Amino acid sequence: MEITDTPTASKVPSRTLTADVGVLVLRVVFGGLLTAAGLQKLLGWFGGPGLTETGAMFEQIGYRPGVFFAGVAGLLEVVGGLLLLLGLFTPLASAIVIGVMINAASATWSAGLFGLGGYQMALLYGTAGAVIACTGAGVLALDQGRPWQRTGPRWAAASILTGVASAVAVLVLKTLM
Repeated sequence: MEITDTPTASKVPSRTLTADVGVLVLRVVFGGLLTAAGLQKLLGWFGGPGLTETGAMFEQIGYRPGVFFAGVAGLLEVVGGLLLLLGLFTPLASAIVIGVMINAASATWSAGLFGLGGYQMALLYGTAGAVIACTGAGVLALDQGRPWQRTGPRWAAASILTGVASAVAVLVLKTLM
């Protein structure tokens, strides 16, 4: 006789439920932090610099006009963060995060991975976006069971490639402006 900690009558295996709860925790914390970072840039909330100051910082690192790029980055962080937090349009949300974080990593690359102002946080956030693109939002999400829900390897690849392509487009635009 085999002893397990999962009742045989359970319709959802505990391993799957545990994974879905784990993805929920990741989405809520990560999405919340990303939303807060965007609100720091846009509105100066949570001790952030606000749009004018963030725009000046963006100008210093070559994103001109700075206020435009800062506004786009902040708005994308808010939208992507909220979508991830809710588990809504998850492939799109992941693509947004990946694109923004590639640009953030590019902007902080010269400081190195662990240097002051380095790209470790952008790498971590971008990786989290890619992980969620691969795992999907889980069953505890607004996407779950909806006609628009998209998961699986093709959607994960599309999300990651869209994020990379959008980042490249912004980096090219940055050099042209």
